[in-house]
Formats: sequence, structure tokens, C-alpha cells
Amino acid sequence: MGDNKVKFDIENGQNFFADEIGVIHNPLRIILDFRSITPRVDIRSQEYQTLVLRHNVVLMDPYTAKNFLEIFTKNLKNYEKEFGKIEKPPQLKKLEKKEKTSKKGNNESPTYFG
Repeated sequence: MGDNKVKFDIENGQNFFADEIGVIHNPLRIILDFRSITPRVDIRSQEYQTLVLRHNVVLMDPYTAKNFLEIFTKNLKNYEKEFGKIEKPPQLKKLEKKEKTSKKGNNESPTYFG
């Protein structure tokens, strides 16, 4: 047996900014659904607002998901140690307060888009 050489071709995916995430599971998989919602401006149509919804789904077995959680938790702790506690931005707090007061007495079910 000689020197076996291995060549890797690494295909990096495109960057993806997630606005929200959904997590579901079945007995064999943990499913992370990263979503990005982007409004599009279309000057030709005044009838509706176009929203583009993109999904990037990551499936993991439960052991890998648990390992990911441990690594992610450790990384967030290191981040907060270096940069300070991660808190909800004041703009989101204000929006949530506004939505909460406007929904009082409104029994309407939430939609996918909030």
C-alpha cells in the first residue's frame, strides 16, 4: 500500500440570511426550516405587495442535532462573553407591543406571514 491521495472539491452554497426558523421532527430526523421573506417592489402593480419566500431546509439525525445544539450554545456563550448579552432589538420590542395592543379582542388566527 502506497500513498493514497485524496482530492476534495468543496462546493460552497450561497449565503442565506434567515429571518425566521421553523423546527419540526419525526422519529428519525430533526428538520430545521430556515426562511427568508423579502418584499419586492413592482411599480407595474399597485394591487398587491409581492413577497418572495425562500426556504433552506436542513435535516439532521437526533444525535447530530444534539451535537449541533451543544456547539451552538457554546458559541453563543462565547459571543456574549466577548460582545455582551444578546437582547431583542428595541424596534422589535416596539413592534410586538404595538401588535399586542392592536390584537386585543381580535380572535383572528395568525397567518404564515405574521
